[in-house]
Amino acid sequence: MAGLLRSVAAALLLLSMTSLGFAANKVIIILDASGSMWAQIDGKPKLEIARESLRTVLQSVPADDEIGFMAYGHREKGSCEDIELIVPPQAGSASAISAAADSLKFLGKTPLTAAVKQAAEALRYTEDKATVVLITDGLETCEGDPCALGKELEASGVDFTADVVGFGLTADEGKQIACLADNTGGKYIQASDEQALQEALVETVAAPAPAPEPAPAPAPAPAPEPAKPEFNLLPTLVLAEGGDPVTDGNAWEIYKAKSDGTRGDNVTTEYGAYKGNLEPGDYIIVARDGEAKTEQKLKIEAGQVYSPLFTLNAGTLIIHPRPSAGADVVDGAAVVVDYPGADNPATYYGTTKVVLPAGDEKVTVTIGQGVVSETIPLAAGKTVEKDMIAGVGHVVVNAYYVAGGDKADGSGIGFKVLKAKKKIDGTRQEVTYAYGPDSKFDLPPDDYVLITTVDLAVVEQPFTVKVGEFDDVKVAMNAGVLAITAPGASKIEIFEAKKDINGNRKSLGYAYDQKYQAAIAAGDYAVVSEKSDNSSKEGTVTVKAGERAELTVQ
Repeated sequence: MAGLLRSVAAALLLLSMTSLGFAANKVIIILDASGSMWAQIDGKPKLEIARESLRTVLQSVPADDEIGFMAYGHREKGSCEDIELIVPPQAGSASAISAAADSLKFLGKTPLTAAVKQAAEALRYTEDKATVVLITDGLETCEGDPCALGKELEASGVDFTADVVGFGLTADEGKQIACLADNTGGKYIQASDEQALQEALVETVAAPAPAPEPAPAPAPAPAPEPAKPEFNLLPTLVLAEGGDPVTDGNAWEIYKAKSDGTRGDNVTTEYGAYKGNLEPGDYIIVARDGEAKTEQKLKIEAGQVYSPLFTLNAGTLIIHPRPSAGADVVDGAAVVVDYPGADNPATYYGTTKVVLPAGDEKVTVTIGQGVVSETIPLAAGKTVEKDMIAGVGHVVVNAYYVAGGDKADGSGIGFKVLKAKKKIDGTRQEVTYAYGPDSKFDLPPDDYVLITTVDLAVVEQPFTVKVGEFDDVKVAMNAGVLAITAPGASKIEIFEAKKDINGNRKSLGYAYDQKYQAAIAAGDYAVVSEKSDNSSKEGTVTVKAGERAELTVQ
């Protein structure tokens, strides 16, 4: 066992070796926390070997190395989404990683492909050199394709490497994930047994670094070129003719121009005050700010400096969405702006400040069920700032078993809001709905009916909403909780105790189980339990409002 610990420690020691790049790059260690890590090697669970090895190796890592820690399968059984970056890459993270590993529960699935992808994205692999070290004792169980991911990360990354340590995998199993390392130029370390692991790691870790190649002979100094200007493109952007230059929040997109005058390949995208140096040729330059844009064709010739002026013919619109006059802005309010020339309206949230093409701006604000629309004229170079009032009141609703009693806070709680006024066919228009305690509604002023459901109990209650007012609606369900136990039953069903004129009883709810608990209106009930052999037993019970009733049927 001591030999295996040394071998695993050697694998993790790759984190501080040049071969894995820890001394020069940010690295994320991914630890398999699936249930299979409870399997033992020489009488000791693999998860304990991994924890102890992490703690030992990380103590020797230089304090300025930036190491992160990710795990999967440690919070939920059967979930392919259970992936968490527990310790972001940072210097001095050794103790935090050790503590995180010690606190892990090992119980879930093995979404290793998604975990490596998330780790790469956390390291900004498309912008910086990045390394991921995966320690796994199992194969992908969430339909990911590690081989394809390796190719994708290699193609789109700046300098991405994935190193894989296989824990107790067979040679055939190892081939299925070794491609993740191979396709990124990384290493796959086979750990099918203690000796194989030790030999593979000694070869990887202890292999001497290749001798540096001799420096090439210096090339002859080139002939001096004629002096070039530092920048040959100095564009200026304004919202309107004669306006001040825009230097913040704007973007410049520069494309090669095709022979037919259309856009070709993107050369660069820059932001703010831009100075550039372009090779001679034909270009299309697009200037953007907010939802406004304009473009120009430009021919760059050697030795020339160009200072084109781009005029957006746009203004600035600032919208403050409020539920009522004088109320605070609602950050979650949707602000939809249909501006001149838009293919699709743009959607923003909360206070909205946006540059738009000049003209009539059609703005719609939605807060809950309250909607207000307005057409706002906007002139080029101008700023229009205004409040838009959705005209709603705020309602919070809760259900109580009895007035002044306990609040219902379990599952099975639902609230449906309907217009109080009935339609000509006698039905009511449904407005909205929500689930769970402390449900919130923003509603226009009107009379409403609230239908509240707590399991099997249903109550209808009217309420009125006024603009700008807050209403705490408390619904008394006049209900209790019925808990039924039926040993050996395959089904439990609850009926109204009273039979109708045909001798039938109304079924209120059922469960295919030996236990059934539900909130239910106060009253008398009959309970029938059925067994798999079609035999049945019946019991009766009285439920009182605000109280718990227990019944055993056997």
